[in-house]
Amino acid sequence: MPKKVTPYKDSELGKKQQVTKMFDTISGKYDGLNRVISFGIDVKWRKKVVAMVKDAQAKTVLDIATGTGDLAINLAFNANVEKVTGLDISPGMLEVGKQKVAQKNLADTIDMVIGDSEALPFEDNSFDAITVAFGVRNFENLEKGLSEIHRVLKKDGVFVVLETSVPTKFPYKQGYNFYTKNILPIIGKLFSKDRSAYAYLSESASVFPFGEDFNNILRKIGFNNVEDRPQTFGVATIYKAFK
Repeated sequence: MPKKVTPYKDSELGKKQQVTKMFDTISGKYDGLNRVISFGIDVKWRKKVVAMVKDAQAKTVLDIATGTGDLAINLAFNANVEKVTGLDISPGMLEVGKQKVAQKNLADTIDMVIGDSEALPFEDNSFDAITVAFGVRNFENLEKGLSEIHRVLKKDGVFVVLETSVPTKFPYKQGYNFYTKNILPIIGKLFSKDRSAYAYLSESASVFPFGEDFNNILRKIGFNNVEDRPQTFGVATIYKAFK
């Protein structure tokens, strides 16, 4: 199991409550932070996730840890889907997402709902596809969350995960380590006074299982045809699996 990393090390709250508090705190600046941290490349990564959902001809999609709705909106516009349900545990992030959905006139296509990834409020076999972008490492119990995803995904449905990973080859590994330890904290200070939040985002990425380690966890849960596709020298990875 991955090392347990939490946003606020001195807090008596559980990881789930701490993550909710953290994202509520930074919700207003989260989109801008994402663009800066990834140099805008995260937009390209999300397009690849959308293409996988489109190729699967999914009509109903659940986007877990939807945050401010970037991926859900992309799916609604570009994946030929009929309905997208965006779920998040943070009311603050969802509020920003709801505003974006309304501005783009997508309220009939996208539902934004508050919910816990480890206790999904949906019946078994509800969705043709499920996506998570930069969210699985925030699960308090990774295997429980993945089991819930497996439960609500339809048979033959596709599960696509976009998550940070760590480059393993020289010199990208060394460059990544320098960036996350020295540059990322500075960026965090510029965006928010909540320095713990940005330290957590970096540390949680560094200890999260990636590549074949995460593939094996997916297989253990019951997913099949599991594959991983490293992105941009390995700083992120897209995983695709089926039920």
